[in-house]
Amino acid sequence: MSTTTAPAASTKPGILQQPKSVWAVAFASVIAFMGIGLVDPILKPIAEQLDATPSQVSLLFTSYMLVTGVAMLFTGMISSRIGAKKTLLWGLAIIVVFAAAAGASSTINQIVGFRAGWGLGNALFIATALAAIVGAASGGVARAIILYEAALGIGIAVGPLVGGVLGNISWRAPFFGVATLMAIAFIFIMVMLPKAPKPQHHTSLAAPFLALRHRGLLTVAITALLYNYGFFTLLAYTPFPLDMGTYSIGFIFFGWGLMLAISSVFLAPRLQRAFGTLPMMIAALTLFAIDLGVMALFTESKPVLVVCVVLAGLFLGVNNTLITETVMISAPVERSTASAAYSFVRFVGGAAAPYLAGKLGEHNVHIPFWVGAACTVAGILVLATGRKVLAHVDDHDPEPHSVEEATAVTVGDAD
Repeated sequence: MSTTTAPAASTKPGILQQPKSVWAVAFASVIAFMGIGLVDPILKPIAEQLDATPSQVSLLFTSYMLVTGVAMLFTGMISSRIGAKKTLLWGLAIIVVFAAAAGASSTINQIVGFRAGWGLGNALFIATALAAIVGAASGGVARAIILYEAALGIGIAVGPLVGGVLGNISWRAPFFGVATLMAIAFIFIMVMLPKAPKPQHHTSLAAPFLALRHRGLLTVAITALLYNYGFFTLLAYTPFPLDMGTYSIGFIFFGWGLMLAISSVFLAPRLQRAFGTLPMMIAALTLFAIDLGVMALFTESKPVLVVCVVLAGLFLGVNNTLITETVMISAPVERSTASAAYSFVRFVGGAAAPYLAGKLGEHNVHIPFWVGAACTVAGILVLATGRKVLAHVDDHDPEPHSVEEATAVTVGDAD
């Protein structure tokens, strides 16, 4: 009598059942994304203790974003030649050195310069972290990307909070804290992440510039450049009219980061399915422009500023996700190339906003928010003029958890 044994059910590892190498990169990713909003709570203390103006202190954002934007053009070329692990380690090492140097600085110009170096390291890291997690994770690409996006959300949300807590000790503490954590991450990745073979395809430096010849991609990039002016105004200038302690600023921007993370992951896809990609982008940017306008009208009211900062995270999270997806399908080029071109335009063009906002705010506290709102409205108009060349976007069936899309979302949320 023969017996047939039923085939054993395939056991797919759970999302949390990952190799140590994956957790090492995820940990480093959280710290890297923390660095984005970490300096918000310490802008005023730095200005007061180093006798610097708001515009001088805002250069901490300008130098960081300018170098990040330019470096994004080179990261693909570098990682495709030396491999993901070496690129990660170089990025982490650069962040450790420059974050520690910023903490040890004695003048505002030194901190601004070291933040620029930090931007280079961050560009190298974020350009390759996702590829490293996907290569080492178990359970498929989609699960790896969920882990990566979770690290991104946690880092962006927690960064201002950590900056506030450490900044209450000293404005130097957040810089030294990042350097220490990144040094730990460097050791973890060096020991735990296996060396992967170098990519067969080498990325060309000219490819991102050639991609901008496509009007659809150029339209989206200019739109992002313009609304980024408003975003950087909110991020770099708002701590000055708020005039609160480091704890308070940290909690406020923690709320902003939390709303950004939640709306990016959960709200944006639902709104996209219900109303379409381009209409929701225009709606989100319109709400953000109104938000900045309210901040301009009620700059002396701290409760209004607090509410508007947190709400801005909601609007920006929706827009970042949708505009990123639009970038990916706006031109007939490789997605990584489209992402690099888009990031270069939005970062380099928008990097002037923190300094200009600070400079304008030294003369009139309301003007920076009015200018930010006006630039965001200009971005909406640019997007509206390109509706014909972007008409195919709403006919596109989005591919969830695409590697290139997640990489670009990283860049979008890391602005």
